[in-house]
Amino acid sequence: MTTMQLRETPLAALHQKIGARMVDFAGWYMPVQYKSIVAEHMAVRTKVGIFDVSHMGEFIITGKDAHDFVQYVIANDVSKLSQPDMALYTQFVRPDGGTVDDLIVYKRANDFLLVVNASNISKDWDWLKQQSSQFDDIVLKDASDDFGLLALQGPKAAVILDAVTGGKAGGLASFTYGEATVDGVKIGFGRTGYTGEDGFEIFIPSHQAEKIWNLLMEKGQGYGIEPCGLGARDTLRLEAGLPLYGHELTDEISPLESGLGWSVKLEKGDFLGKEALIKQKEKGLLRQIVCLKSEGKLLPRQGYKVFDGNKEIGEITSGSQGIFVGYPIAFAVVPSAYSVIGQQVSIAIRDNKVMASVVKRPFYKRKA
Repeated sequence: MTTMQLRETPLAALHQKIGARMVDFAGWYMPVQYKSIVAEHMAVRTKVGIFDVSHMGEFIITGKDAHDFVQYVIANDVSKLSQPDMALYTQFVRPDGGTVDDLIVYKRANDFLLVVNASNISKDWDWLKQQSSQFDDIVLKDASDDFGLLALQGPKAAVILDAVTGGKAGGLASFTYGEATVDGVKIGFGRTGYTGEDGFEIFIPSHQAEKIWNLLMEKGQGYGIEPCGLGARDTLRLEAGLPLYGHELTDEISPLESGLGWSVKLEKGDFLGKEALIKQKEKGLLRQIVCLKSEGKLLPRQGYKVFDGNKEIGEITSGSQGIFVGYPIAFAVVPSAYSVIGQQVSIAIRDNKVMASVVKRPFYKRKA
């Protein structure tokens, strides 16, 4: 019997040194928590937290046909990136309307940078190579191993990154990109994140990731910075109503069914999955991802069944305690007839059927 060797980020040894609890996540040896998920979640909501997300994938696309290629493989409209240093959220869509992955596209001065989910790096890379044969002047590079990627998230993120970059971060708008040289290290940073808070995702040469982590931690000490693991990353994104691939987005669940229609531009030119998504919209969605607020203290979890009386109608795709909002929360996939705000359902949790109601997405939204 053989065991698979887990991949490690450039910060794996540091995480262990500072007491992280490490787990296998999508084949990576990653920190799930340091002090506690609750403490880390609250630090991001009220102060600032730092995450190692170096397991994410980065693809660089260049060539004269780069713009047209990206436009063809994503559901959003890359033409909205009217100048360099802008970014957007989008998805790769299958011809049948299912989701290959969700991602962020950055338009930089001389290329497009695509950031994809760690669990889908190989699948996404094969998908892009398969589509690239239709374009004459296109160069694809899998740069995933070249980057360390840190997420600095929370109300104090901008002041800390400003302190590190000499004031080059705080003035950026949401979903824009900047660069700076920090102590001899060239870094890039997008004003993006996966927590529902203000913050940045910071691209660093992989061999310099620990240096920049330590510098951010040092600058953040006066602001209550906490290292945060995958546990808090998940509770934060769920509370903020953000989908997770493999849960609210899958090969079978389309962006429209997941409630991401705002990021699908059917009116643009041809793109992969367009015809299937148009048919879904014209016929009406048969099912949708909804937000559920459940009663009591029992926590809904992925796979738990959702009922209308004794009739099973769907299942939980993600669930947890809403740490900041103060009540149990979940995403669920249900028939569209049950997607109306205020709709009452129940969730089978162990031997109980716990009442829940459909609520507006997101559960938590930061104050502007």
